[in-house]
Amino acid sequence: MLVRDGGVMASGFDDELDELRAIQTNCDSFLLDLETREKARTGISNLRVQYNKVHGFFIEVTQGQIDKVPDDYRRRQTLKNAERFITPELKAFEDKALSAQERALAREKWLYEQVLDQLQPFVPALTRLARALATLDALCALAERALTLDWCAPQFVKEPCLDITQGRHPVVQARLAETSSGAFIANDTHLSAKQRMQIITGPNMGGKSTYMRQIAVIVLLASMGSYVPASACRLGPIDAIHTRIGAADDLANAQSTFMLEMLEGAQILHAATPNSLVLMDEIGRGTSTFDGLALASAIATQLHDKTRAYTLFATHYFELTEFPATHHGAINVHVSAAESGRDIVFLHEIQAGPASKSYGIQVARLAGMPASVVNHARRTLEALEAQASQSNAQVDLFAPVPEHATENIAGSALDTAVAALNPDNLSPREALEALYQLKALAGKG
Repeated sequence: MLVRDGGVMASGFDDELDELRAIQTNCDSFLLDLETREKARTGISNLRVQYNKVHGFFIEVTQGQIDKVPDDYRRRQTLKNAERFITPELKAFEDKALSAQERALAREKWLYEQVLDQLQPFVPALTRLARALATLDALCALAERALTLDWCAPQFVKEPCLDITQGRHPVVQARLAETSSGAFIANDTHLSAKQRMQIITGPNMGGKSTYMRQIAVIVLLASMGSYVPASACRLGPIDAIHTRIGAADDLANAQSTFMLEMLEGAQILHAATPNSLVLMDEIGRGTSTFDGLALASAIATQLHDKTRAYTLFATHYFELTEFPATHHGAINVHVSAAESGRDIVFLHEIQAGPASKSYGIQVARLAGMPASVVNHARRTLEALEAQASQSNAQVDLFAPVPEHATENIAGSALDTAVAALNPDNLSPREALEALYQLKALAGKG
Protein backbone atom coordinates (compact mmCIF):
# COMPACT_ATOMS: atom_id res chain seq x y z
CA MET A 1 0.00 0.00 0.00
CA LEU A 2 1.26 3.45 -0.95
CA VAL A 3 0.66 6.64 1.04
CA ARG A 4 -0.43 8.48 -2.10
CA ASP A 5 -3.33 6.03 -2.54
CA GLY A 6 -4.67 6.63 0.98
CA GLY A 7 -5.96 4.12 3.48
CA VAL A 8 -2.71 3.99 5.44
CA MET A 9 -3.83 5.66 8.66
CA ALA A 10 -6.35 3.76 10.77
CA SER A 11 -9.82 5.15 11.48
CA GLY A 12 -10.12 6.81 14.89
CA PHE A 13 -6.55 8.18 14.79
CA ASP A 14 -7.49 11.69 13.65
CA ASP A 15 -10.96 13.35 13.88
CA GLU A 16 -10.46 15.60 10.86
CA LEU A 17 -9.37 12.67 8.67
CA ASP A 18 -12.37 10.63 9.87
CA GLU A 19 -14.73 13.51 8.99
CA LEU A 20 -13.27 13.83 5.49
CA ARG A 21 -13.56 10.09 4.94
CA ALA A 22 -17.13 10.14 6.28
CA ILE A 23 -18.06 12.80 3.72
CA GLN A 24 -16.90 10.48 0.94
CA THR A 25 -18.53 7.35 2.30
CA ASN A 26 -21.74 8.97 3.62
CA CYS A 27 -22.47 11.22 0.62
CA ASP A 28 -25.49 9.18 -0.54
CA SER A 29 -27.07 9.09 2.87
CA PHE A 30 -26.69 12.87 3.26
CA LEU A 31 -28.35 13.52 -0.09
CA LEU A 32 -31.26 11.21 0.74
CA ASP A 33 -31.69 12.87 4.12
CA LEU A 34 -31.59 16.35 2.54
CA GLU A 35 -34.14 15.32 -0.10
CA THR A 36 -36.52 14.00 2.56
CA ARG A 37 -36.23 17.21 4.61
CA GLU A 38 -36.73 19.51 1.59
CA LYS A 39 -39.82 17.63 0.44
CA ALA A 40 -41.34 18.06 3.88
CA ARG A 41 -40.34 21.77 4.08
CA THR A 42 -41.50 22.78 0.61
CA GLY A 43 -44.38 20.39 -0.01
CA ILE A 44 -42.88 19.52 -3.44
CA SER A 45 -43.44 15.76 -3.65
CA ASN A 46 -41.37 15.17 -6.83
CA LEU A 47 -38.34 17.19 -5.66
CA ARG A 48 -35.01 15.43 -6.33
CA VAL A 49 -31.53 16.04 -4.92
CA GLN A 50 -28.98 14.85 -7.52
CA TYR A 51 -25.37 15.17 -8.72
CA ASN A 52 -23.48 15.16 -12.01
CA LYS A 53 -19.86 15.85 -12.87
CA VAL A 54 -20.65 18.98 -14.90
CA HIS A 55 -22.93 20.92 -12.55
CA GLY A 56 -22.15 19.28 -9.20
CA PHE A 57 -24.95 18.93 -6.62
CA PHE A 58 -28.41 20.42 -7.27
CA ILE A 59 -32.11 20.25 -6.32
CA GLU A 60 -34.37 19.63 -9.32
CA VAL A 61 -37.99 20.91 -9.38
CA THR A 62 -40.45 20.47 -12.27
CA GLN A 63 -41.92 23.57 -13.95
CA GLY A 64 -45.36 22.84 -12.46
CA GLN A 65 -44.01 23.17 -8.90
CA ILE A 66 -41.94 26.34 -9.35
CA ASP A 67 -44.39 28.47 -7.31
CA LYS A 68 -43.59 26.37 -4.22
CA VAL A 69 -39.81 27.01 -4.33
CA PRO A 70 -38.57 28.79 -1.13
CA ASP A 71 -36.72 32.11 -1.23
CA ASP A 72 -33.37 30.55 -0.16
CA TYR A 73 -33.21 28.45 -3.36
CA ARG A 74 -30.76 29.88 -5.92
CA ARG A 75 -31.27 28.93 -9.60
CA ARG A 76 -28.33 26.93 -11.02
CA GLN A 77 -29.69 25.69 -14.39
CA THR A 78 -32.90 25.93 -16.44
CA LEU A 79 -34.13 22.93 -18.42
CA LYS A 80 -37.15 22.52 -20.73
CA ASN A 81 -39.38 20.94 -18.11
CA ALA A 82 -37.52 21.65 -14.86
CA GLU A 83 -35.37 24.06 -12.91
CA ARG A 84 -32.28 23.19 -10.92
CA PHE A 85 -31.44 25.00 -7.70
CA ILE A 86 -28.88 25.01 -4.92
CA THR A 87 -29.17 26.02 -1.29
CA PRO A 88 -26.52 27.37 1.12
CA GLU A 89 -26.54 24.01 2.97
CA LEU A 90 -26.08 22.03 -0.25
CA LYS A 91 -23.40 24.43 -1.47
CA ALA A 92 -21.44 24.01 1.76
CA PHE A 93 -21.71 20.23 1.47
CA GLU A 94 -20.65 20.38 -2.17
CA ASP A 95 -17.52 22.33 -1.33
CA LYS A 96 -16.61 19.83 1.36
CA ALA A 97 -17.51 16.72 -0.68
CA LEU A 98 -15.69 17.69 -3.88
CA SER A 99 -12.52 18.51 -2.03
CA ALA A 100 -12.82 15.82 0.64
CA GLN A 101 -10.81 13.16 -1.16
CA GLU A 102 -7.97 15.50 -2.06
CA ARG A 103 -7.95 16.98 1.43
CA ALA A 104 -8.10 13.48 3.00
CA LEU A 105 -5.04 12.32 1.04
CA ALA A 106 -3.13 15.47 1.96
CA ARG A 107 -4.15 15.11 5.61
CA GLU A 108 -3.15 11.46 5.63
CA LYS A 109 0.26 12.17 4.13
CA TRP A 110 0.86 14.91 6.72
CA LEU A 111 -0.19 12.59 9.57
CA TYR A 112 2.06 9.82 8.22
CA GLU A 113 5.06 12.14 8.14
CA GLN A 114 4.27 13.24 11.70
CA VAL A 115 4.21 9.61 12.85
CA LEU A 116 7.57 8.96 11.16
CA ASP A 117 9.07 11.97 12.90
CA GLN A 118 7.78 10.74 16.25
CA LEU A 119 9.16 7.23 15.61
CA GLN A 120 12.69 8.33 14.67
CA PRO A 121 14.11 7.97 18.22
CA PHE A 122 12.73 4.42 18.40
CA VAL A 123 14.00 3.12 15.02
CA PRO A 124 17.02 1.23 16.47
CA ALA A 125 14.82 -0.50 19.06
CA LEU A 126 12.14 -1.31 16.45
CA THR A 127 14.81 -2.71 14.12
CA ARG A 128 16.11 -5.00 16.85
CA LEU A 129 12.55 -6.06 17.64
CA ALA A 130 11.80 -6.80 13.98
CA ARG A 131 14.99 -8.85 13.63
CA ALA A 132 14.16 -10.79 16.80
CA LEU A 133 10.60 -11.47 15.64
CA ALA A 134 11.86 -12.64 12.22
CA THR A 135 14.36 -14.98 13.88
CA LEU A 136 11.71 -16.27 16.26
CA ASP A 137 9.32 -16.83 13.36
CA ALA A 138 11.91 -18.86 11.42
CA LEU A 139 12.91 -20.89 14.49
CA CYS A 140 9.28 -21.60 15.39
CA ALA A 141 8.57 -22.77 11.83
CA LEU A 142 11.60 -25.11 11.86
CA ALA A 143 10.72 -26.36 15.34
CA GLU A 144 7.13 -27.08 14.30
CA ARG A 145 8.32 -28.98 11.22
CA ALA A 146 10.85 -30.94 13.27
CA LEU A 147 8.21 -31.97 15.78
CA THR A 148 5.41 -32.66 13.29
CA LEU A 149 7.53 -34.56 10.75
CA ASP A 150 9.76 -36.44 13.22
CA TRP A 151 13.08 -34.82 12.29
CA CYS A 152 16.28 -35.41 14.27
CA ALA A 153 19.05 -33.17 15.61
CA PRO A 154 22.22 -33.46 13.48
CA GLN A 155 25.58 -34.14 15.11
CA PHE A 156 28.64 -32.21 13.95
CA VAL A 157 32.07 -33.83 14.20
CA LYS A 158 35.59 -32.80 13.21
CA GLU A 159 36.50 -35.86 11.15
CA PRO A 160 35.39 -36.01 7.48
CA CYS A 161 32.08 -37.88 7.19
CA LEU A 162 28.55 -37.66 5.87
CA ASP A 163 26.44 -40.29 7.65
CA ILE A 164 22.66 -40.13 7.23
CA THR A 165 20.35 -42.84 8.50
CA GLN A 166 16.86 -43.12 7.00
CA GLY A 167 17.14 -39.81 5.19
CA ARG A 168 14.04 -38.35 3.53
CA HIS A 169 13.21 -35.59 1.06
CA PRO A 170 10.75 -33.35 2.99
CA VAL A 171 9.03 -31.89 -0.08
CA VAL A 172 8.52 -35.21 -1.87
CA GLN A 173 7.41 -36.83 1.40
CA ALA A 174 4.83 -34.07 1.96
CA ARG A 175 3.58 -34.40 -1.62
CA LEU A 176 3.14 -38.15 -1.24
CA ALA A 177 1.19 -37.58 1.97
CA GLU A 178 -1.12 -35.10 0.20
CA THR A 179 -1.86 -37.41 -2.72
CA SER A 180 -2.03 -40.60 -0.60
CA SER A 181 0.11 -42.34 -3.22
CA GLY A 182 2.22 -44.22 -0.69
CA ALA A 183 4.83 -43.75 2.01
CA PHE A 184 8.20 -42.20 1.26
CA ILE A 185 11.04 -44.75 1.11
CA ALA A 186 13.87 -43.55 3.36
CA ASN A 187 17.50 -44.36 2.53
CA ASP A 188 20.89 -44.35 4.24
CA THR A 189 24.01 -42.52 3.03
CA HIS A 190 27.55 -43.13 4.28
CA LEU A 191 30.54 -41.17 2.97
CA SER A 192 33.90 -40.80 4.72
CA ALA A 193 37.50 -39.81 4.17
CA LYS A 194 38.22 -43.20 2.59
CA GLN A 195 34.96 -43.50 0.67
CA ARG A 196 34.01 -40.12 -0.78
CA MET A 197 32.17 -40.97 -4.01
CA GLN A 198 29.05 -42.92 -4.95
CA ILE A 199 28.48 -43.96 -8.57
CA ILE A 200 24.68 -44.09 -8.68
CA THR A 201 22.93 -46.10 -11.39
CA GLY A 202 19.41 -47.35 -11.84
CA PRO A 203 16.25 -46.94 -13.90
CA ASN A 204 14.71 -43.71 -15.03
CA MET A 205 12.01 -42.67 -12.53
CA GLY A 206 13.72 -44.90 -9.96
CA GLY A 207 14.60 -42.08 -7.56
CA LYS A 208 18.26 -41.25 -8.23
CA SER A 209 17.67 -37.48 -8.36
CA THR A 210 15.41 -37.55 -5.29
CA TYR A 211 18.06 -39.45 -3.34
CA MET A 212 20.79 -36.99 -4.31
CA ARG A 213 18.70 -33.90 -3.61
CA GLN A 214 17.49 -35.14 -0.24
CA ILE A 215 21.12 -35.40 0.89
CA ALA A 216 21.75 -31.81 -0.23
CA VAL A 217 18.58 -30.62 1.55
CA ILE A 218 19.58 -32.43 4.75
CA VAL A 219 23.09 -30.94 4.67
CA LEU A 220 21.67 -27.47 3.99
CA LEU A 221 19.11 -27.70 6.82
CA ALA A 222 21.75 -28.95 9.24
CA SER A 223 24.16 -26.17 8.24
CA MET A 224 21.54 -23.47 8.92
CA GLY A 225 20.87 -24.85 12.42
CA SER A 226 17.72 -26.89 11.76
CA TYR A 227 16.73 -30.42 12.63
CA VAL A 228 16.80 -32.67 9.56
CA PRO A 229 14.43 -35.24 7.95
CA ALA A 230 16.27 -38.39 9.06
CA SER A 231 16.41 -40.73 12.02
CA ALA A 232 20.11 -39.90 12.56
CA CYS A 233 22.61 -37.53 10.94
CA ARG A 234 26.34 -37.11 11.53
CA LEU A 235 28.25 -34.49 9.54
CA GLY A 236 31.87 -33.48 9.26
CA PRO A 237 32.97 -30.04 8.00
CA ILE A 238 31.00 -28.95 4.89
CA ASP A 239 31.97 -25.68 3.19
CA ALA A 240 29.67 -25.68 0.13
CA ILE A 241 27.12 -27.61 -1.93
CA HIS A 242 27.76 -27.73 -5.69
CA THR A 243 25.14 -29.16 -8.06
CA ARG A 244 24.89 -30.02 -11.75
CA ILE A 245 21.28 -31.14 -12.07
CA GLY A 246 18.65 -30.79 -14.76
CA ALA A 247 18.67 -29.45 -18.31
CA ALA A 248 18.49 -25.79 -19.30
CA ASP A 249 19.77 -23.49 -22.00
CA ASP A 250 20.48 -19.80 -22.56
CA LEU A 251 19.89 -19.40 -26.27
CA ALA A 252 19.71 -15.61 -26.05
CA ASN A 253 23.40 -15.68 -25.11
CA ALA A 254 24.26 -18.44 -27.60
CA GLN A 255 24.68 -21.10 -24.93
CA SER A 256 23.20 -24.52 -25.61
CA THR A 257 22.03 -27.03 -23.04
CA PHE A 258 25.31 -28.91 -23.30
CA MET A 259 27.38 -25.71 -23.07
CA LEU A 260 25.62 -24.74 -19.82
CA GLU A 261 26.19 -28.26 -18.53
CA MET A 262 29.91 -27.97 -19.25
CA LEU A 263 30.10 -24.44 -17.78
CA GLU A 264 28.51 -25.59 -14.54
CA GLY A 265 30.73 -28.67 -14.47
CA ALA A 266 33.82 -26.52 -14.98
CA GLN A 267 32.79 -24.14 -12.19
CA ILE A 268 32.38 -27.09 -9.83
CA LEU A 269 35.78 -28.56 -10.68
CA HIS A 270 37.43 -25.17 -10.09
CA ALA A 271 35.56 -24.29 -6.87
CA ALA A 272 34.98 -27.55 -4.98
CA THR A 273 37.23 -28.57 -2.08
CA PRO A 274 37.62 -31.78 -0.05
CA ASN A 275 34.97 -30.38 2.32
CA SER A 276 32.40 -29.74 -0.46
CA LEU A 277 29.33 -31.79 -1.34
CA VAL A 278 29.07 -32.27 -5.13
CA LEU A 279 25.99 -33.56 -6.97
CA MET A 280 26.54 -34.62 -10.58
CA ASP A 281 23.34 -35.82 -12.25
CA GLU A 282 23.76 -37.38 -15.72
CA ILE A 283 26.80 -35.35 -16.77
CA GLY A 284 27.80 -35.70 -20.44
CA ARG A 285 24.41 -36.62 -21.87
CA GLY A 286 24.15 -33.61 -24.22
CA THR A 287 26.64 -34.87 -26.81
CA SER A 288 27.48 -38.12 -28.60
CA THR A 289 27.68 -41.31 -26.55
CA PHE A 290 31.46 -41.64 -26.76
CA ASP A 291 32.07 -37.91 -26.14
CA GLY A 292 29.72 -37.91 -23.16
CA LEU A 293 31.16 -41.10 -21.71
CA ALA A 294 34.71 -39.80 -22.08
CA LEU A 295 33.83 -36.50 -20.39
CA ALA A 296 31.90 -38.21 -17.59
CA SER A 297 34.79 -40.54 -16.84
CA ALA A 298 37.30 -37.67 -16.89
CA ILE A 299 35.16 -35.53 -14.57
CA ALA A 300 34.64 -38.44 -12.19
CA THR A 301 38.39 -39.07 -12.13
CA GLN A 302 39.12 -35.40 -11.39
CA LEU A 303 36.59 -35.32 -8.53
CA HIS A 304 37.99 -38.55 -7.10
CA ASP A 305 41.71 -38.03 -7.52
CA LYS A 306 42.21 -34.25 -7.34
CA THR A 307 39.19 -32.55 -5.75
CA ARG A 308 38.39 -35.38 -3.30
CA ALA A 309 34.97 -33.85 -2.53
CA TYR A 310 32.00 -35.81 -1.21
CA THR A 311 30.49 -36.73 -4.58
CA LEU A 312 27.18 -38.24 -5.68
CA PHE A 313 27.61 -39.15 -9.34
CA ALA A 314 24.43 -40.38 -11.04
CA THR A 315 24.83 -41.80 -14.54
CA HIS A 316 23.29 -44.05 -17.18
CA TYR A 317 26.74 -44.88 -18.60
CA PHE A 318 27.13 -48.41 -17.29
CA GLU A 319 30.79 -48.31 -18.31
CA LEU A 320 31.30 -46.04 -15.29
CA THR A 321 30.34 -48.86 -12.94
CA GLU A 322 33.89 -50.11 -13.57
CA PHE A 323 35.22 -46.92 -11.99
CA PRO A 324 35.33 -48.21 -8.36
CA ALA A 325 37.47 -51.17 -9.45
CA THR A 326 40.43 -48.83 -10.00
CA HIS A 327 39.39 -45.93 -7.75
CA HIS A 328 39.07 -47.21 -4.21
CA GLY A 329 37.45 -44.08 -2.82
CA ALA A 330 34.35 -44.78 -4.92
CA ILE A 331 31.58 -47.35 -4.58
CA ASN A 332 28.68 -48.46 -6.76
CA VAL A 333 25.10 -48.07 -5.52
CA HIS A 334 21.82 -48.32 -7.41
CA VAL A 335 18.13 -47.63 -6.97
CA SER A 336 16.28 -50.91 -7.14
CA ALA A 337 13.41 -51.92 -9.39
CA ALA A 338 11.56 -55.16 -10.04
CA GLU A 339 10.27 -56.48 -13.36
CA SER A 340 7.02 -58.37 -13.78
CA GLY A 341 6.81 -59.46 -17.38
CA ARG A 342 7.14 -56.25 -19.35
CA ASP A 343 6.00 -54.10 -16.41
CA ILE A 344 8.32 -52.42 -13.92
CA VAL A 345 7.89 -51.58 -10.24
CA PHE A 346 10.13 -48.86 -8.78
CA LEU A 347 11.23 -49.77 -5.24
CA HIS A 348 13.12 -46.49 -4.59
CA GLU A 349 15.64 -48.27 -2.34
CA ILE A 350 19.36 -47.55 -2.51
CA GLN A 351 21.25 -50.84 -2.64
CA ALA A 352 24.92 -51.72 -3.00
CA GLY A 353 26.37 -52.52 -6.40
CA PRO A 354 25.63 -51.36 -9.95
CA ALA A 355 22.25 -51.55 -11.67
CA SER A 356 21.73 -54.14 -14.36
CA LYS A 357 19.78 -51.96 -16.82
CA SER A 358 18.08 -48.57 -17.27
CA TYR A 359 14.53 -49.68 -18.07
CA GLY A 360 14.18 -46.70 -20.42
CA ILE A 361 11.80 -48.53 -22.77
CA GLN A 362 9.51 -49.50 -19.88
CA VAL A 363 9.40 -45.89 -18.72
CA ALA A 364 8.56 -44.78 -22.28
CA ARG A 365 5.65 -47.25 -22.28
CA LEU A 366 4.44 -45.88 -18.93
CA ALA A 367 4.58 -42.38 -20.42
CA GLY A 368 2.11 -43.42 -23.13
CA MET A 369 4.38 -43.98 -26.12
CA PRO A 370 2.54 -45.79 -28.97
CA ALA A 371 2.89 -49.58 -28.80
CA SER A 372 4.49 -49.63 -32.26
CA VAL A 373 7.25 -47.28 -31.07
CA VAL A 374 7.85 -49.31 -27.89
CA ASN A 375 8.02 -52.61 -29.84
CA HIS A 376 10.34 -51.11 -32.43
CA ALA A 377 12.61 -49.84 -29.64
CA ARG A 378 12.67 -53.30 -28.02
CA ARG A 379 13.70 -54.97 -31.26
CA THR A 380 16.40 -52.36 -31.86
CA LEU A 381 17.70 -52.76 -28.31
CA GLU A 382 17.90 -56.55 -28.68
CA ALA A 383 19.84 -56.17 -31.92
CA LEU A 384 22.27 -53.69 -30.39
CA GLU A 385 22.83 -55.89 -27.32
CA ALA A 386 23.47 -58.91 -29.56
CA GLN A 387 25.95 -56.91 -31.63
CA ALA A 388 27.73 -55.69 -28.50
CA SER A 389 27.99 -59.21 -27.08
CA GLN A 390 29.84 -60.36 -30.20
CA SER A 391 32.58 -57.78 -29.65
CA ASN A 392 35.14 -58.44 -26.95
CA ALA A 393 36.91 -55.11 -27.35
CA GLN A 394 36.73 -53.01 -24.18
CA VAL A 395 38.06 -49.47 -23.91
CA ASP A 396 39.77 -48.73 -20.60
CA LEU A 397 38.27 -45.37 -19.69
CA PHE A 398 40.29 -44.98 -16.54
CA ALA A 399 43.79 -45.81 -17.81
CA PRO A 400 46.28 -42.93 -17.54
CA VAL A 401 46.87 -40.89 -20.70
CA PRO A 402 49.90 -42.36 -22.57
CA GLU A 403 52.99 -40.17 -22.55
CA HIS A 404 53.36 -40.50 -26.34
CA ALA A 405 49.68 -39.93 -27.12
CA THR A 406 50.74 -37.11 -29.45
CA GLU A 407 52.32 -39.69 -31.74
CA ASN A 408 48.93 -41.15 -32.50
CA ILE A 409 47.59 -37.65 -33.15
CA ALA A 410 50.48 -36.84 -35.49
CA GLY A 411 50.17 -40.18 -37.27
CA SER A 412 46.51 -39.58 -37.78
CA ALA A 413 47.19 -36.12 -39.25
CA LEU A 414 49.84 -37.56 -41.59
CA ASP A 415 47.48 -40.29 -42.82
CA THR A 416 44.77 -37.71 -43.44
CA ALA A 417 47.13 -35.46 -45.40
CA VAL A 418 48.36 -38.35 -47.58
CA ALA A 419 44.81 -39.51 -48.28
CA ALA A 420 43.86 -35.99 -49.39
CA LEU A 421 46.60 -35.80 -52.04
CA ASN A 422 45.86 -36.43 -55.74
CA PRO A 423 49.27 -36.58 -57.51
CA ASP A 424 47.74 -36.41 -61.00
CA ASN A 425 46.35 -32.94 -60.29
CA LEU A 426 49.54 -31.45 -58.80
CA SER A 427 51.96 -29.22 -60.62
CA PRO A 428 55.68 -29.85 -59.97
CA ARG A 429 55.80 -26.84 -57.62
CA GLU A 430 52.65 -28.00 -55.71
CA ALA A 431 54.02 -31.53 -55.46
CA LEU A 432 57.25 -30.20 -53.92
CA GLU A 433 55.29 -28.11 -51.38
CA ALA A 434 53.12 -31.12 -50.49
CA LEU A 435 56.24 -33.21 -49.92
CA TYR A 436 57.64 -30.63 -47.49
CA GLN A 437 54.27 -30.52 -45.64
CA LEU A 438 54.23 -34.32 -45.28
CA LYS A 439 57.81 -34.32 -44.03
CA ALA A 440 56.88 -31.68 -41.44
CA LEU A 441 53.93 -33.78 -40.21
CA ALA A 442 56.11 -36.85 -40.01
CA GLY A 443 58.73 -34.92 -38.07
CA LYS A 444 56.14 -34.02 -35.36
CA GLY A 445 55.83 -37.71 -34.54
